[in-house]
Amino acid sequence: MINLKNSTGFFKNSKIIRNVMGRSTNNQTKVALITGSTSGIGLGVAERFAKNGFNVVINGFGKQDQINSIVQNLKQIGAKEVLYHSADMSKETEINDMFEKIKSQFERVDILVNNAGIQHVCPVDEFPSDKWEQIIKINLISNFHTIKRSVPYMKKNGWGRIVNIASAHGLIASPFKSAYVAAKHGVLGLTKTVALELAEKNITVNAICPGYVKTPLVMNQVADTARVRGISEEDVIKKVLLLNQATKKFVEVEEIAEAVSYLCSDNAASVTGTHLSLDGGWSAQ
Repeated sequence: MINLKNSTGFFKNSKIIRNVMGRSTNNQTKVALITGSTSGIGLGVAERFAKNGFNVVINGFGKQDQINSIVQNLKQIGAKEVLYHSADMSKETEINDMFEKIKSQFERVDILVNNAGIQHVCPVDEFPSDKWEQIIKINLISNFHTIKRSVPYMKKNGWGRIVNIASAHGLIASPFKSAYVAAKHGVLGLTKTVALELAEKNITVNAICPGYVKTPLVMNQVADTARVRGISEEDVIKKVLLLNQATKKFVEVEEIAEAVSYLCSDNAASVTGTHLSLDGGWSAQ
């Protein structure tokens, strides 16, 4: 039997715990692509992979000096190489261009984290059609395009990890968010289907369903929600955003990054076609 007195040290130094690291079996540096990664959850995930010595591909919008600062920081904390691409994830042509740049520089994708997303709060009968379609394109359809382009590399290398950042709204609906809720439910369906297709290829496909995380995407909803519901912004946070999170606090970006890291580790080799809820107890109710 194992002596558990020094269990922390035992597990830390044991092969039982195998964290995802930035080297593949042929000793080449792995490539992690994270969409929507110039801020919020995506940036936190990119930093996590940088610390593990990956080549990191980031994507998103931002001023050039901001992007340069992010790239420099990722290198300083451990990324071997960093590639930035500004692809608009609602446009297939720009997604394809991003993958051509990845092919030219790295010729591989080992980990794909689909994080890009936008939100709009509005009653369904007033919802702008173009905004509804944009949300579906960025939050759902872009996942299809990035998966389609990444999977051939993963099949060739005999290893891959795909993590789709869904939402508690992939499991539970809220009013005035018809496009977002529809897209995130779709992400979970896509996750399950692709996981079954790739189950024998040593490629896992999973989703993470966070509750409200204090990111620009979430905080930008506050004013719109206050307007739609006719309440103050302070009440939006207390009585809408955090109402159903039993912990009554926002989920931290670092928690999401650690969950992604776990799903991309060897310890999670048998975890596929499912989701992890990090929602402060929201979906337990």
